[in-house]
Amino acid sequence: MYPRLITTPYFVLHTFGVIFALAFLAALWWMMRGARREGIDGERAAGLGLWIMIGAVLGAKLMMVLRSLPDYLANPSDLWSLATLRSGGDFYGGFFGAVIASAWFFTRRPEVPRWRMADICGPAIALGQGIGRIGCFMAGDDYGKPADLPWAVIFRDPVATEIGGTPLGIPLHPVQLYESLTCLVLFFFLVWLARRKRFDGEVILAYSMLYAAARFMLEFARGDADRGFVFGGLLSISQFAAVVVLAVCVPLSIARYKTRRT
Repeated sequence: MYPRLITTPYFVLHTFGVIFALAFLAALWWMMRGARREGIDGERAAGLGLWIMIGAVLGAKLMMVLRSLPDYLANPSDLWSLATLRSGGDFYGGFFGAVIASAWFFTRRPEVPRWRMADICGPAIALGQGIGRIGCFMAGDDYGKPADLPWAVIFRDPVATEIGGTPLGIPLHPVQLYESLTCLVLFFFLVWLARRKRFDGEVILAYSMLYAAARFMLEFARGDADRGFVFGGLLSISQFAAVVVLAVCVPLSIARYKTRRT
């Protein structure tokens, strides 16, 4: 829609970058707010947030490269292209990168209650996603399939094609907004759940499972073929990752519920 927020002879301010920064700040604000309410040191929450951001950015870029590795090997210069640098990368790559970074943080800060802190992160992640996907929509990245619907959107800015290969002049599912709305609804549900949780870890596990289920379904409306596929095209990489997350989190939730460990 509006991939460039400000264009001057000296610099270009991209809409996605601005909204991505707002998404991170909103998530960090919610984390620190939740940490204070739980009696956890705000500096520790800020430190975790920084580790999560670094892990998420690196993981998202790495997964993006791996899913299109043959193309990058054939054209190594694309690693440093504007399209690669502007792209937010693969969400589940960022998710797994954030999990690894968080695990590293907790090994260095054993005094921080990891499951309680993780529960605070659940709504924060959903809030950040809800805002961040608006940035994807504005940039035209992660676009949807062609759609004959009253709310279908048409991208016309050539920059959208440069960033994510978005087809111009064709009505498409606004799948970015579908996910944004889904994540914002999930955010409010997790806030509600946090006040009623039965064990530490319930909120972050609920986030992981509910988002995985939602993402699996939303993938059917996605139109960008470069997101990668497995099993001969049966599942996208994100759908496969969602299945893995569900396979891990469902039994873990049952185990946490039964033991009620804190």
